[in-house]
Amino acid sequence: MRWWGCGLALLCGPAWAVEIDGTIAPGEWDAATAIDDFRMVQPLTGQPGSQPTRAWILATPDGLAVGFRNIQPPGVPRTRQKVRRDFDEQVDRVNVFVDFDGDGRTGYAFTVSSTGGIADEIITNETQFSSDWDGQWRHAVTEDAEGWSVELLIPWHTAPMRDGAGGERTLKLFLARVVGSTGERMAWPVASFERARFLSEFAPLTVTQYSQSLLAVTPYVSGLYDNVGGDSEGNAGVDLFWKPNGRFQLSATVNPDFGQVESDDLVVNFSATETFVSDKRPFFTENQGIFEYTTPSDFSQLLYTRRIGGPADDGGGASDISAALKLNGSLGAAKYGLFSADEAGEAGRSFHALRLVRDFQAQNLGMMLTHVERPFLGREASVLGIDHDWRPSARWNVRSRVFGSRIDQDGERVSDLGATVWADYEMDDGWRQQWIAMHFGNELEINDAGYLSRNSTNYLHWQVSRRFTDLPDTSRYASADWRWRASSNHNNRGQKLNDQFRMSRQGQLRDGSSEYAQINVNGAGINDLLLRGNGIVRLPANFNAYYEFERPRKGRWAHDVEAELFGGGLAGNDRLGGSLWYGATYFVSDAFSLNAGAILIQRPDWLIWQGAETGDLVGAFDGKEARLIAGLDWSIDPRQELRVKLQAIGIDARARQAWRFDPAGNAIAASDPVEDFSVRNLAFQIRYRYELAPLSYLYVVYGRGGFDRSAVSEGVDEALVDSFDLRDDEQLMVKLSYRFEL
Repeated sequence: MRWWGCGLALLCGPAWAVEIDGTIAPGEWDAATAIDDFRMVQPLTGQPGSQPTRAWILATPDGLAVGFRNIQPPGVPRTRQKVRRDFDEQVDRVNVFVDFDGDGRTGYAFTVSSTGGIADEIITNETQFSSDWDGQWRHAVTEDAEGWSVELLIPWHTAPMRDGAGGERTLKLFLARVVGSTGERMAWPVASFERARFLSEFAPLTVTQYSQSLLAVTPYVSGLYDNVGGDSEGNAGVDLFWKPNGRFQLSATVNPDFGQVESDDLVVNFSATETFVSDKRPFFTENQGIFEYTTPSDFSQLLYTRRIGGPADDGGGASDISAALKLNGSLGAAKYGLFSADEAGEAGRSFHALRLVRDFQAQNLGMMLTHVERPFLGREASVLGIDHDWRPSARWNVRSRVFGSRIDQDGERVSDLGATVWADYEMDDGWRQQWIAMHFGNELEINDAGYLSRNSTNYLHWQVSRRFTDLPDTSRYASADWRWRASSNHNNRGQKLNDQFRMSRQGQLRDGSSEYAQINVNGAGINDLLLRGNGIVRLPANFNAYYEFERPRKGRWAHDVEAELFGGGLAGNDRLGGSLWYGATYFVSDAFSLNAGAILIQRPDWLIWQGAETGDLVGAFDGKEARLIAGLDWSIDPRQELRVKLQAIGIDARARQAWRFDPAGNAIAASDPVEDFSVRNLAFQIRYRYELAPLSYLYVVYGRGGFDRSAVSEGVDEALVDSFDLRDDEQLMVKLSYRFEL
């Protein structure tokens, strides 16, 4: 495809002619901005890049065009591995990161491997990446004896963006190239996601302003056959995407059927804390960055879209979604987002969110409001949050959040507040510091629409770090990053949860491998969640140590190893547990690979609450767990892929002691019966995908799985083997979707 442009300054004609074919033809990029100053950012030395790299950037009426020429001599091995979309394998690749508004709020990452594989991500909160989003953009790759070249085109309808001035707009960009055999990354400008500030450090580039409209309709049909129940069902729906201009963008879906085309990892969770699961459903990931509102607490966010279509309030399984609407846009210097989704049935819920953000160069300010109506429970939940990001200098980055919840249920109203501040300070010679403070009130509840692992928290930590990049050439390591952290955590009732000292080291090896080691020393404290509101549990001091090593593909093999040693429970460090994981991938060819891995976990003092009927009764178990993961990936051709994924879990838990607890949380041996138990869990999926056209797919998916818990201790090996007999579900699904651009 070729195109010729007409700029807004009325200079019309064939001022350029770029063909996205992967070939950097003579004269093709003469009108573009050329980038030659690629410097090392991994390891983060700022020195000139180890391999000659040149890039070109050109704004065209059809989108932002970027070209790369990557010199790679014979002495630097080339990775020829075929990768599927949103790959994370360490291969030769280039990255284009674009902040269309230049305000450091949301960035879009586009990655192309030397074999033509692609990945796309959204970047928020400076360094938070999400690969759940898939955009529509064009790319091409060619290879020759001296190196390889990439050309790509990112349409202007990729994201809503503010108007520029005088017929121009200022983007911010980050371009990078990664050498797969060594893990080296060279980039322009010198910015790194290993620092506290990444997105706001992109380089500004002023280009001609273009506005692109798009109307896309994606109908789907699906059919499912249940081989256990012996019945079948069909479904149909439609997704709509409309962008009439650069400032406004609307997405809608009616009767969405997300199906089981993406399988979640198996989790068996006996704790009081909910497991966070990322969302892979296209409607809820496309241009979702405006709704980012997170805190330093793990995975916390005000809008957790997995709630929508999740377990129904009446306990009748997953909810069906009737319709959902999302609107993003800008008004002057402010950006806004509106979100609404309704579930079907008497137990259906309604979710709504409003987001406003405003950039002030060295700082930006935002507001987010969520509201959930749950008529089956007679409950309405509202959360209002204010967020402020401040960059007072090149060294400081300060992020603040204040938010509150109001819950109305059965004629009663409960309200509470939360607030977080985290500040990062970049020092000289690789040194840096970080401070984090969090307060969550006892009655703070954001989990109707959002996710928060726990409320009732007062947390402080101070961390100092040192990055070493000037290691001698004889060292195995290209860089090493040491961190030391001291923290204290209390609940909002004044009780100490724990104090902790952490030391960790991240190492990047010269052969492209990576390793991570961490040790935590935890002071004595209490657990106020284990008994689910029936008291507290006083725990002794303990420690845990963790090590991980990952070696990317060398020849036909790739390996990774994880090991952990830990204390815990009422025994503290008197009974140590541990885990060991080994995983390997064997490459039959560049397009076909087999993978397998297993983990063994020993928990000698595993505390498990025995249920609401027993109040404060806890069983201490000698627990053993085994997990098996296996599968294959086959890139049949650029449009077809086959994936097989198996996950199996076996758990064996033998009761050692029953405990109850006095008001101070001290353990009292009890004679209550506590039974041994075993758990089996299985998930198996075969998925074939054929890409009919961009963002248009045919899926054929076979899935089988099951879960079983029994009051029998049969050994962890037998529990794992027996999991293969589970057949609670067995389904065959066919889904066809096709995107029409009008």
